[in-house]
Amino acid sequence: MSSLSGGGQLPGFAQPVHDAQRVFRGVLEALGRPTLPRPLPRVVAPPAPLSQAVGGILLALCDDQTPVWLDKALRASTDVVSWLRFHTGARIVDDARDALFVVASSPSAAPRLSDLAQGTDEEPHRSATLVIDATGARGVGSFTATGPGINGSARWDGAGLPGGFLGQWMQNHERFPRGVDVVLAASDAHGDIVRGLPRSTRLEGAENKTHDRRVN
Repeated sequence: MSSLSGGGQLPGFAQPVHDAQRVFRGVLEALGRPTLPRPLPRVVAPPAPLSQAVGGILLALCDDQTPVWLDKALRASTDVVSWLRFHTGARIVDDARDALFVVASSPSAAPRLSDLAQGTDEEPHRSATLVIDATGARGVGSFTATGPGINGSARWDGAGLPGGFLGQWMQNHERFPRGVDVVLAASDAHGDIVRGLPRSTRLEGAENKTHDRRVN
């Protein structure tokens, strides 16, 4: 079904300021407590294939000063592109290296971290945030996370990460304060959750032999 109904877009936030603050708080808490799932309010219903969780994050964090890159499946949907432009004013870019928000509709669609904006030592905030739709994604390994925001260490199966991520992340972590932050968002019948993986987090462990499997 098209997102265009009677010449208009599917709605964004019902209460723009309040809803954006709630989503922003959820993402901030997730990045402040790396790898731990945090509840995300379900306050928007974007056009497919953009998930509710990812759609809410983009509406809360993006504006007309934010270049956004969408993977092939998302970019191919004129409904998704027009909905994002209408509600955020964000500029959709062709090259992921030019984006501050890089959006992947599945773990396998995520670009390599080294191909994204890294920021500089003087302006680390100019780096990219990779947002991955982790809906239905299974664990890809056995990891131990340490660093700021983690009490000792945290065990995590890496659900929502692409294959070969651990090596990429080790290199990304070494670039600190430069480097990419990762946000994983998932939607299911019970609600939405978000996990944060800031560049300051160290990951150790091992990956499985197969990746990006989704629950049927």
